[in-house]
Amino acid sequence: MREYSVVAADRTSPDDALMRALYAEHAGPLLAFVLRLVAGDRHRAEDVVQETLLRAWRNAEQLHGATGSVRPWLVTVARRIVIDGHRSRRARPQEVDPAPLEAVPAVDEIDRALRMMTISDALGDLTEPHREALIETYFKGRTVNEAAEALRIPPGTVRSRVFYALRSLKLSLEERGVTE
Repeated sequence: MREYSVVAADRTSPDDALMRALYAEHAGPLLAFVLRLVAGDRHRAEDVVQETLLRAWRNAEQLHGATGSVRPWLVTVARRIVIDGHRSRRARPQEVDPAPLEAVPAVDEIDRALRMMTISDALGDLTEPHREALIETYFKGRTVNEAAEALRIPPGTVRSRVFYALRSLKLSLEERGVTE
């Protein structure tokens, strides 16, 4: 194996460079995402990440021409691999006592995780004051007056920041392909 990697390093192709860049940038976050989908089964998660990156390598021509981040594509592929694996295990007879099906996340949980990743990315596009106002009111469930007290700003400023933050967040999510 070591000899192959030494030989392969001497003949670096554009596809190899793409795969190294994809692995360096996306493997860690993708593994964390997949671990949640497979209820913490690290071996299975690593297999899914490896298969996802293999599919990316097979579609290298399309990825070279892609604009923007390829992470949504990678996440979608990984999610489908997990779902397909779950379906295939359900379709064939049990060979050994598997972990309870409650440990496998439901489709709703997978969709929720994808939504949360997208929202987290979109929140990063907001200014710090707007993001703080949203976090205090929507995510922490505080009233405008409670958020104003926590942020040490007037309640009217909190309302204004929340209004403009929601408007910006909506645009940012639309840019990511999220509608309604």
